[in-house]
Amino acid sequence: MAPEPSDMASNSRREELLRALTKVRMHAARLEAALDPAHAAFTGKAVWTGPTARAFTEELTGRRARLRTLTRRIVEDLEDELRAVPENTARPSAAR
Repeated sequence: MAPEPSDMASNSRREELLRALTKVRMHAARLEAALDPAHAAFTGKAVWTGPTARAFTEELTGRRARLRTLTRRIVEDLEDELRAVPENTARPSAAR
């Protein structure tokens, strides 16, 4: 038999995940933008030229993309975990 709505309480695990997701999203946005100034400097105008400069710019671009991908994956994993946790849970006294 399913518990009555009055026997249900907010799931504290879900609330913790929501708080964590809010913080992670904030930090993720900062991480995703961390290499933007350097990337803009090296791709916006010729501040350094030649094969070594091109190789550096390619590596910087690759690392920037990887950082963004990994950061998004962290957020997505946390969002997946949050979706798996029910909003409400049976109150301890109702579980008897």
